[in-house]
Amino acid sequence: MADDRRPAGKPIIVLSWAGTAVFTATAILSTFVEATRAVGVVVALVLFGLGCVAFLAAFARAVDRSRTEEIGIGGLYFLAGSAPGAVRWHLLGSTAVQTTVAFTTASLRPFTGVAFGILVPMYGLGLAGLWASRHGDFPPRTRLRPKKQRTR
Repeated sequence: MADDRRPAGKPIIVLSWAGTAVFTATAILSTFVEATRAVGVVVALVLFGLGCVAFLAAFARAVDRSRTEEIGIGGLYFLAGSAPGAVRWHLLGSTAVQTTVAFTTASLRPFTGVAFGILVPMYGLGLAGLWASRHGDFPPRTRLRPKKQRTR
């Protein structure tokens, strides 16, 4: 793993914050300027779609790695014990910002296109999973012994 100043998977971290910035800007704008709501909806749906793709790609890669490593959902999507503190802070921090912005703006303009922002945190979780599936540290799988046959 690279040092904390330049962690592995830096492009994933940058993408997470970039998506968060674009979403935050369009969500706030959509909340207060009705004419921009269509843009906010498109951004929210695109980020949700990208998050779903990243989530599934992370899962597929984790399934492959699980043959030799113990991978749990907490370590995969919430980076529990699988990522350095700086990486965890960035990826989960951007997801927390997405969640906060989504719930705040949706509560200010419920029953409008702004509410589509609730879907955006899938982007953050998907990228966290993608980072962990590619760069995460997981313990080796313990070998399971076959059960002994009962004899009578």
